[in-house]
Amino acid sequence: MHFPLLSEAFPKTTAVKIVAVVLGTLLLTASAKVQVPFWPVPMTMQTAVVLILGMAYGWRLGAATVALYLVQGLAGLPVFAGPMAGPAYLMGPTGGYLVGFLAAAVVVGGLAERGWDRSWVRATAAMALGHAVIFAFGVAWLSVQFGVEKAVAVGLAPFWAATLLKTALGVVVVKAAWSLAGRTGKL
Repeated sequence: MHFPLLSEAFPKTTAVKIVAVVLGTLLLTASAKVQVPFWPVPMTMQTAVVLILGMAYGWRLGAATVALYLVQGLAGLPVFAGPMAGPAYLMGPTGGYLVGFLAAAVVVGGLAERGWDRSWVRATAAMALGHAVIFAFGVAWLSVQFGVEKAVAVGLAPFWAATLLKTALGVVVVKAAWSLAGRTGKL
């Protein structure tokens, strides 16, 4: 059963979808620039934005948005957290997390299409699962570069508290957007 998505509050035209994808990549770029320095990966707001986009857009449009964002970075546009971009950046320490963004958008978007964005508990579970997917890809890639123990120590452990906060923030944003969409009579 397909539940309406937040993005369905707008007309389902190709032009609207293109605008949504472009706006999503702009949000991802802005969220990459809001960061707290950590090593080997900076802490940004990107994960929260990826998961919010997945919940709002569904898996197809969410994945398209994240894929375009990754292609922009691969092409050398300064969309990532660091000052560099291009293929070498994707091969660096953050590469696994960036690939995990795509997988997380698919997972969370798929859950949203099944109505998981409608309840506080399920939305929280979906966001937590999305973060777990991102960390799985990121830590796996760091493990290749630094070994498992160091990857967990530098790529997972320092981020627990921030991840909990970003999960809560994401749920609040999605629930507020649903409340607003309900009041406007769009859905």
